Amino acid sequence: MTAALFRAWGPALDADGPATTTVTDHLGVEHLLVTRHALVRQVLADPVTWRPDNALDAVTPIPVAALRILAGHRFRLPPTLANNSGPSHPGIRALVAEALHPQRVAAQQPWLTDLVDTRVARLAAGLAAGQTVDLYAGLAADLPLLVLARLVELPDAPVGAVKAFARAALELFWAPLDADRQQTLAVEVGRFHRVLREFAATGGGLAARLRAAGHPPDVLVGALFFLLVAGQETTSQFLTLLLHRLTGEPAVLAGLRAGTVPVADVVEEGLRLEPPIVTWRRVAGMDTTLDGTPVRRGTSVVLWLARAGRDPAVVAEPARFLPGQRGSRRHLAFGAGAHRCVGAHLARMEAAVVVARTAELLAGVRVVRPPWCPDNLTFRMPDTFLVRPA
Repeated sequence: MTAALFRAWGPALDADGPATTTVTDHLGVEHLLVTRHALVRQVLADPVTWRPDNALDAVTPIPVAALRILAGHRFRLPPTLANNSGPSHPGIRALVAEALHPQRVAAQQPWLTDLVDTRVARLAAGLAAGQTVDLYAGLAADLPLLVLARLVELPDAPVGAVKAFARAALELFWAPLDADRQQTLAVEVGRFHRVLREFAATGGGLAARLRAAGHPPDVLVGALFFLLVAGQETTSQFLTLLLHRLTGEPAVLAGLRAGTVPVADVVEEGLRLEPPIVTWRRVAGMDTTLDGTPVRRGTSVVLWLARAGRDPAVVAEPARFLPGQRGSRRHLAFGAGAHRCVGAHLARMEAAVVVARTAELLAGVRVVRPPWCPDNLTFRMPDTFLVRPA
């Protein structure tokens, strides 16, 4: 089960198993794995019994040498959003939610549609010339970052540097690693943390509103750190995963082109079957029970979000991509409760635009190289996605 724990989107998804089970990770640490939709939702909805404090803890404890590198960059990650069970969480979350308000998100849709159309036309021209094109690099990789930058008023920064930082952070905190790799990643994460600290002190938009509310600099940096990971990297991952899935769903593509399959239903079914975040963590805040299983205070709990989306108690045909089927929208791709993803509306808008504008393109391609995902407890992190004319 250790291998499956870090590849929790693989074949084990469709295997039958217990509602809860104890698993051991690569370091011999035990975790309570929760697989059923109702139980995962129960845990997420109760942040007192099941605290979020460990949500951003490194899966592979960071060794002293890497910690020194981070300390040299004054790296700190205090509780802000996902790992915050304290009284400051509602206020921080409210300011982030205001920046990502549905009306502000909707105002970005025309601009995003034009940008997607430009990129799709470029990709289509390459395909028409018989070329192999990369749908990750050519379309999905930086779109969410560009939208997020407009919403929270991030300063101009090299897109490649931000993407490298975000992927390094996802690997450093959620992957099984050796010490040499941790030091390499600590350099990348620490260097960009310094950039974030400078922006937190002087930037406008969300940073200015957090400062005005009296939040200390470390909280501003922590909020920006998490936004630049969860607010854009996960969405580019989802776009890539969904595009790949749709290349194998010709009936869905035909329905999209004919207007008989709603785009929103395709997005929701994609979130259910191809979530970029496949697990999330909680820690037991007290001695308790879950589904009759005794759980001691301090127990690490891994919530298998991807398996919950395929629970036959919720979805009529769990393994099939059937937009609009019963239970399709009851997935937990965005979590639930007080820490539910504040950017859910933004991610849905971005995915809807991309699905609508690429249906024709996807119908005429064959996959040369599917996206590859490295071992990671929580994030799938797909890379290059190459296609050719069919």
